Amino acid sequence: MSTPGRTRPNIVVVLTDDHAAHAIGAYGSVVNHTPHIDRLSAGGARVDHCFCTNALCAPSRASILTGTYSHVNGVTTLRTPLEPTQPTFVTALREVGYRTAVFGKWHLGDGPEHVPHGFDAWELLIDQGEYFDPRFRHAGGVHVRPGYATEVITDLALDWLDGLDDDRPYCLLIHHKAPHRPWEPDAAHAGMFADPIPVPSTFDDDYASRTEAARRAAMRIADHLTADDLKVDPPAGLTGEALTRWKYQRYMEDYLACVASVDDNVGRVLDRLGERGDLDHTIVIYTSDQGFFLGDHGWYDKRFMYEHSIRMPLLVRYPPKVPAGSVVEAMVTNVDIAPTLLDAAGARPVAPMQGRSFWPLLTGRSSAPIHEAVYYRYFENDDDSHHVQAHYGVRTTRAKLVYFYNDGLGLPGTGQSGPPAGWELYDLVEDPDEVVNRYDDPAYRPLRDELTAHLHRLQRALGDTPHPTDRT
Repeated sequence: MSTPGRTRPNIVVVLTDDHAAHAIGAYGSVVNHTPHIDRLSAGGARVDHCFCTNALCAPSRASILTGTYSHVNGVTTLRTPLEPTQPTFVTALREVGYRTAVFGKWHLGDGPEHVPHGFDAWELLIDQGEYFDPRFRHAGGVHVRPGYATEVITDLALDWLDGLDDDRPYCLLIHHKAPHRPWEPDAAHAGMFADPIPVPSTFDDDYASRTEAARRAAMRIADHLTADDLKVDPPAGLTGEALTRWKYQRYMEDYLACVASVDDNVGRVLDRLGERGDLDHTIVIYTSDQGFFLGDHGWYDKRFMYEHSIRMPLLVRYPPKVPAGSVVEAMVTNVDIAPTLLDAAGARPVAPMQGRSFWPLLTGRSSAPIHEAVYYRYFENDDDSHHVQAHYGVRTTRAKLVYFYNDGLGLPGTGQSGPPAGWELYDLVEDPDEVVNRYDDPAYRPLRDELTAHLHRLQRALGDTPHPTDRT
């Protein structure tokens, strides 16, 4: 093992849960301000087209760590834990002398057989975790830490930083629960979004041209937010469209207040790095495990391959190499984050990592795209809460092709049927909001054939296989 000292950068990754890019100022949010997160963009790079390859918490986190797709690392659904001895970018960094730690949400298995591998220090929320007085597990067992989860997780991370006593580089992962459902803000931020919040242009999408999978999904703001989500009863006599708008406002008020707390705590981390003299020697990354619907198409949640669900925020600050205020337009994925961090640290990727480093794009050494297209697959068919159908697809800079493949198969064990298999195609240039499905439009037949061939090439290259109902 080598001892790299200051020749390698420190790495701090702040990973949130369900933070949509369009709720960040640097990405042009019209619903909130995030001044501390925006500091990363102003002092570094904003990646505009980072996509997750399976829009669920556990699968995305596994892909970020391992640099592999869900069908390779085995974390395909919320119920499939990460086998802890799989190599990750953290284990690879530790091999070249990094001190490593993770605090906050893990969601990759809670049992003693799922102890995080490759970390010198760790303290993790149980399952999804609680917002207030959260329980944490650590090497000694489980205990409650009084306070608000976002503050407590940041406290743990900064305390670990303050305890470091030599010049070896470190890799610190700060994994927040927020802004995950049920969106419970702390007292310092509750009520700060009392003014009407703009409704997105697709809020009243009727799904007319989509497959039945979109109409079946149980995550409409109008119909599926619970009393626990809303927290207060609607005004008496409120019905119809007015009631739906009221639900949207309640949802967004709490969601954005949770984001505001995250933003303040990102500021705490940046300030502490500055006080330590580490800020300009540290790669600081802000990202989320996936995107989120903020009323887009009338929905909350994620799962679908539509843009607001799969688009991840990704901001990277490292003044020695990453130009301040730069923008990366090329498509990258969560699978690419692990090899990118290893590249930045001068360490080699390890088998079976499938991602590609986009460090040359961040540093301006190259402008060549690393992907002509990105592959997506959502495995958790017809879950009992959201009823989103399993699907896969391909996205290029021009268009997107999606196949909902479980023909008539509903939630396992229920005996209930699901919707028929079906295809969707969206022209991302002419229809960036993905409102009109062009799959059966004769004018799009050449593009449809091109995307279908590209989809199957990617599946072969990545070692995934088409579903038996995919007979194109």
